[in-house]
Amino acid sequence: MRKTGYALMVFLSLAIAAYAVLAYGLLPLESVIDSKVGASFQSHKTALYSHVFGAAVALGLGAFQFSTRLRTTRPQLHRWMGRLYLGVGVLVGGIAGLIMATHAFGGLPARLGFGVLAVVWLYTGARAYLAIRGGNTAAHRRWMVRNFSLTFAAVTLRLYIPASGIAGVPFEVAYPIIAWVAWVPNLIVAEWWFNRRGASAAEISSKTARVTAA
Repeated sequence: MRKTGYALMVFLSLAIAAYAVLAYGLLPLESVIDSKVGASFQSHKTALYSHVFGAAVALGLGAFQFSTRLRTTRPQLHRWMGRLYLGVGVLVGGIAGLIMATHAFGGLPARLGFGVLAVVWLYTGARAYLAIRGGNTAAHRRWMVRNFSLTFAAVTLRLYIPASGIAGVPFEVAYPIIAWVAWVPNLIVAEWWFNRRGASAAEISSKTARVTAA
């Protein structure tokens, strides 16, 4: 089950990252984004593309950072991937995401949802960086799991939107709600895992992939 969950997380992360790069890199913007959402983004293309490609970097690299084999057999590669993940994916994607949040479709609830997500994404990334710089590996892993649970919102967002459509929920009703449920449950699951009774540091270290996949 552990391997299945990790494999699913990697597959979904890479699939959404590849979709973002190919769709936003090769297709006209109006053919990629729903017309209701795209109307508010057309005049902020630099921030939009920075957010999309930054998040794609984070998704593509972050999934592999939980590989025990990579950390133990290729520690230098793990470090460089981590630097790119935080420095390009989270920093660039998060700042651009915060800008885009102020123009999000769905009014104040959606703007707050995406805005808080961007702030917490940046904050947890900074804490993960400071922890490893201070030599606190256990804290670094905890903050990285929190951070990637927020990165994974790019996946859950794209699962909930079509699901809400299939359920018959109007887009203008669903979107502000999805702005919150795309990431809050992910973070709650991560926190529950860390704080569950009897959880040991060894368990947390070995099972991080299951937390983010959930």
